[in-house]
Formats: sequence, structure tokens, C-alpha cells
Amino acid sequence: MASRANHLVLLGCGLLCTAALLCTQMIGSCAAQGGASQPPASVAAVPGPKAVSNFPIVSDARLAGDARQTRFILDLDKPVQFRAFALADPYRVVVDFPQITFNLPAGIGAGGRGLVKAFRYGLVMPGGSRIVFDLTGPAKIAKSYILEAANGQPPRLVIEFEQMDRTAFVQSLPPESRPELRPAIAEANAAQPDSSIAQPPQAPDKRPVVVIDPGHGGVDNGTQAGGGDIMEKNLVLTFGLALRDRIEKSGKYRVVMTRTDDTFIPLADRVKVARNEAAALFVSIHADALPRGEGDAHGATIYTLSDKASDSEAERLADTENKSDAIGGVSLVDEPTEVADILIDLVQRETKTFSNRFARTLMSEMKNTVRMHKHPLKSAGFRVLKAPDVPSVLVELGYVSNKGDLELLVSENWRNKTVGAMAQAIDTFLAKRLATAGPAK
Repeated sequence: MASRANHLVLLGCGLLCTAALLCTQMIGSCAAQGGASQPPASVAAVPGPKAVSNFPIVSDARLAGDARQTRFILDLDKPVQFRAFALADPYRVVVDFPQITFNLPAGIGAGGRGLVKAFRYGLVMPGGSRIVFDLTGPAKIAKSYILEAANGQPPRLVIEFEQMDRTAFVQSLPPESRPELRPAIAEANAAQPDSSIAQPPQAPDKRPVVVIDPGHGGVDNGTQAGGGDIMEKNLVLTFGLALRDRIEKSGKYRVVMTRTDDTFIPLADRVKVARNEAAALFVSIHADALPRGEGDAHGATIYTLSDKASDSEAERLADTENKSDAIGGVSLVDEPTEVADILIDLVQRETKTFSNRFARTLMSEMKNTVRMHKHPLKSAGFRVLKAPDVPSVLVELGYVSNKGDLELLVSENWRNKTVGAMAQAIDTFLAKRLATAGPAK
């Protein structure tokens, strides 16, 4: 009896194993044939990785056509709203979007086709992105529209450019954007009944000139944070424009910006702006970042020109900033020698003294309202500071690689306080210098 019972137990186990095996094979067969069976609710409910943002994503862009008609196509992951408009002198077309994420291949836009010489793109402000097309000549936006996703293809933005002559191009622009009507020339002519009467020449503006230089721009984004959504070029441009507005309120100084939009300006051209304007002061605005693995740093730093860097960090930063011309595709081979003779050398020494004096004045004002670096005054061989006859400083507002500094850099309240401190330092420095120089200067 015991032997028979054992035999039955073994037979039952065998049947159970066979049933289990058949069940497994059936499940595998259903999976291989794309069956619609869903996983258990407990598995389906497990959340996946959290998305970084829900901004629309751009994955590809291309140009087609010729010098008469050119089409631009942008691949998106979802439809977006946009606004497209043309500008003159130079000929451009600008397309504005709500904030989008550009996941485009490196180098795209550097070359053109047909009516488009090149195009550039990026975040112009929190919540807003832009594409700028540099045109070969006057052209109109013949059509611009969004194609919905269809037949396995993603949503697409399509812009069609069409060649036209300059007269028609200018007439197609809004009145406020027409070159010949800027600024309100038509109204001025209407108010002047006899244009043959010669108007007395306007007296030259003899106010001291302050040049504000927001670093980077265009294809050169500078340092980045927030997964690339926060770019140095945008932070410093916003700050530079706010500083310009604050200085101009006093009426004492004329302010010249090296750039007022997302445009790449070579370092040598930034220096030329200061020299051509016979500037009394040149202030370059930047925001630093430490490479990963090199620790943490915070606070604002003020740099002056020196052939020898004050420390390794200053040397690293100068090397990084001086390479920004290479990012813009500009050759640095033909850079002229700075000191041609002993007279220029003497001027440069005097300029360096004034630069150091302003740097100390600026530090004294900023330290009362702004978080400063533990070593706030440094020097290095920044090419943008090499105007031999213009006192120049480079201000690193903070480190985008530091969470605390980044929160301040995007804060309007912090920006207003820092702008106020810098404007006060500029006024203090120039007032003393002009008083010392006298009328002849």
C-alpha cells in the first residue's frame, strides 16, 4: 500500500509540472505574437523615470530649395505656437516660441542654403526661445505653418522664404521697423514745413562713455546650468541691459553696449568698441562655473588685466574666455601686437592703475549688498581687457555651478541690488577721475 501511495504522489507531481510547463509555453507564445495581455496592476503602476521638463523638444532641422525659394523644416515632438517676422540691415527672419528644448546635432545651422546663410537658436529668456535666420538678401516669409503628426512623421514647423527686392521688402515691414522711418523721421519731416532751411548741427555729446560688455552670445552660450536651460549669455545680457538703464537714469554718462541681443561678438571687436568710443570705462559681465570634480566656489569676483594670473583659477578662467572666439569660428592668428612702442607702454601702465583703482571701488560697493568670492580681486590675461587706453574690468557675477549663486543670478531682486551697487561704483570712480583730469582731459 505504501509503495502504491508513493507512486500516486509522484504521478501527481509529474502532472503538475507538465501543466506548469504548458502554461509557461502558452504565455511565451502570446508574448511573441504581440498579445494584448496587460501586466498585473501592481507592475503597471510602477512609475518610470520622472521627465526633466515638459517643454516641446526639437529633434532635427533642415533647409531645402534655391536662391529664389527656400524652405526650412523643424521636427518637433508636439505642435507649438510661434511668431515669425523679418528685420532689415542686416536681413534676418526671427521666429519666437514659448520655451522649447533644442536637441539638435552639433554644428547645425552653421551652414546655409538658398536664401539662408546660416541660422542660430537658443533660449533668449526664461519661458522664451528663438531661431534667427541670417539671409543672403531681402526675402519675405511666403508661408509659415505647423504640420500635424501623420503617417509616422512628427509634427513639423515649416517656413517658406521667397526672394524679393529691397523696396518691396522694406514696405512689407511694420512702420516702426522700416529703416527709412527710424526714428520717426516721417513725423519729423511733417512737422518741418521747409526742409530747405539748414538746421544747426547738434552739439556733440561730451559725456563720458561707459561700455558694458555682456559676455558670449550667439553660438557661444558660455556656461550652462539646469540641463542647458539656463545659459550664461542670457543671464549676463539681462544684467547688462539693466545696468545700462540704471546708469542712463542719472544722465551723467553715455552707455554703449557691445551687444543688445543674442549675437556673437569677437573679443577683438569688443575691445574696438571701447577704443572707438574713447570710453572712460569698460565693464565686461560674465558668470563662472567650476568643472565637475574641482570642488565648489561661490560669490562675485572682479578681474583686471595681468600678464601673469593671480592664481590657477584665474588662469583657467582666462583660458576659457579667450577661447570663445574659436567657438564663433574666428581666426586668432592675425591678432595685432598690443604694445608697439614705449609711448603705448606708458599709456597701458596708467590704464592698468586706473583699472585696479576701479576694481577696488567696485569691490567696496558690491561687498555691502552682494555675496563675494573669498578672494574677490584677481587678475589674469583676459584678451577682452587689453585696450591699452581704456580702464577695464571683468566681473564674474557668481558661479552657475553653485546652487546658491544660481538662485541669486536668476533673481530680479538680487539683480536690482547688484546693478545699484555697480552703478554707484561707476559714478564714484568716474566722478573722482574726471575731477582729477580737469577740463583739458
